[in-house]
Amino acid sequence: MTAAFRTALVLGPAGSALATYFWTDGRYGATGGTILVLAMVVWTYGLIGLLDAIRPHAPRYAAVALPVFLYGAMGGAAFGFQGVFEDIFAQSSEASLAALAEHPFAANLLLWLPGPVMPLSLLALGVVLARTRLVPLWTAALLCAGAIAFPLSRIPRIDVIAYLADALLVVAFVAIAWRPATRTAPHVPSREAHIG
Repeated sequence: MTAAFRTALVLGPAGSALATYFWTDGRYGATGGTILVLAMVVWTYGLIGLLDAIRPHAPRYAAVALPVFLYGAMGGAAFGFQGVFEDIFAQSSEASLAALAEHPFAANLLLWLPGPVMPLSLLALGVVLARTRLVPLWTAALLCAGAIAFPLSRIPRIDVIAYLADALLVVAFVAIAWRPATRTAPHVPSREAHIG
């Protein structure tokens, strides 16, 4: 991966984590929402580079994973925009949810369905990275743990679990992005076996 992809893989989850610190009663607000939207764009760019590196080792997964990640990231951005608009129009979370309920097709397609897609995609990514041995097992385990903790924090809006989930994901992606380029996968002796 290029330095740009590696940097994006770190800045994306880090930006998402930063957005969480702007929560007020579990809502992002204008500042947190803006950071989250931008973080999703950056994170997606990094994931494209990561999937390119994975493609030779898991081509079918990489082909399916990209559009799924794009849909999940769009859902994350949609929640960011929701926070921005709630703040701008001074709407409570109850009023926002009530307004969304009047438009179930749009709400489901843009928020409630893609919302869980991102953490599920990260969980699948962790499993693939573990199976292909492209990263150390502890890194894949951290990624899976962060992916599982993510919805456990976001659905009930529990700050402490959200900070833990974000931290797990940031550490996992730092490890993925900046692992030594000379490390190779155990089952493939080729120089191309590493994410580099």
